[in-house]
Amino acid sequence: MYKGVCMITSLQNAQVKNIIKLNQKAKERREQRLFAAEGRKMFLEAPSGWIHKVYVSESAEKDEELMKRVRLFPWEAVTDTVFRQMSDTQTPQGILTVLHTPFYREEDLLKEENPLLMILEDLQDPGNVGTILRTGEGAGVSGVFLTRTCVDITNPKVIRATMGSVYRMPFAYVEDVPSLKKILAKRGIRLFAAHLQGKKAYYEESYQGGTAFMIGNEGKGLTDRAAGEADSLIRIPMCGQVESLNAAMAAGILMYEAARQRGI
Repeated sequence: MYKGVCMITSLQNAQVKNIIKLNQKAKERREQRLFAAEGRKMFLEAPSGWIHKVYVSESAEKDEELMKRVRLFPWEAVTDTVFRQMSDTQTPQGILTVLHTPFYREEDLLKEENPLLMILEDLQDPGNVGTILRTGEGAGVSGVFLTRTCVDITNPKVIRATMGSVYRMPFAYVEDVPSLKKILAKRGIRLFAAHLQGKKAYYEESYQGGTAFMIGNEGKGLTDRAAGEADSLIRIPMCGQVESLNAAMAAGILMYEAARQRGI
């Protein structure tokens, strides 16, 4: 009963044009408070209340098992040719979901007694941000804070890298680290900065109380201003001539050390 009148066959269709805009422009995603997620897994795991509309290619429409769920929501069929143009991937799976962007308050990330948090400052690589959300879910992280200079979390490449964790990992943007530090300090949450100047190895600290890890920009690391807010600078020991690790890799090491200490 939700289906459109007929199959979409033209790139000039207003809905098709809008999806391309959503894929390409953060400004459109912010203004419309919508984002697109491609693929079967991203559709099947999407919270029903988030789903705005579903688009299915004519080939995928033949998958009756998939269509049982699709028909629960507003949906449109699209020719394979047009769907390929709508898609942000090289090998489209034939289903694209347009979702409402969730809104989390700072309190939503801080509601646990001893939260484990990630703070991302000016991360620009979509794959890193998406991987941190995905790894964070696995490590029992309570939520992820991002400074406003970070890549848009609803960027299609971020969404793909989360592999569905974006649906379950609370996130919120903050103006900067110093403003967030004031909130965390009031709650007794210690702030740790992964930093080359760290005096202690990461495994020498305790993360059993309220904990927040800061990860900085891929090329520049944390700003001096952010690092200066840390309660402790920690380092990840490395051999050879390696000076630093990939941001998502470093974050994963820290998150799982906290998880180990907490018995997760």
